Amino acid sequence: MAGRGKALSGSAAAKKPSSSRSSKAGLQFPVGRVARFLRTGKYADRLGAGAPVYLAAVLEYLAAEVLELAGNAARDNKKTRVVPRHIQLAVRNDEELGRLLGAVTIANGGVMPNIHNTLLPKKAAAAGGARGSAVAADDA
Repeated sequence: MAGRGKALSGSAAAKKPSSSRSSKAGLQFPVGRVARFLRTGKYADRLGAGAPVYLAAVLEYLAAEVLELAGNAARDNKKTRVVPRHIQLAVRNDEELGRLLGAVTIANGGVMPNIHNTLLPKKAAAAGGARGSAVAADDA
């Protein structure tokens, strides 16, 4: 009866419990779901076993990076909850993430705080210049 019939009770107890591909890879992102999306998306005719693991790891790393920077932005603003504004500040202040998400609009993210130099008051610069010339006259 090679390969047919039910397994004996002794060998059923020896069967190890199933573990997910995410836990085998040490990831939090779902490897199985990523594999399903890759298959149903028809990105290629064939799909290697390591491709969804690698892609899940990359996605997890990017999510962790954005969340860490957004958490820092929330803490800087004395908030305990990360909102889209904090994600916007985190992404736009980071050079690499800003380049990656340059063409992305974050809903409710707002804009970066910026005042053009020509709009700044000139009397602060004039006062600094007058003081600088007085110091230069004392040195001469």
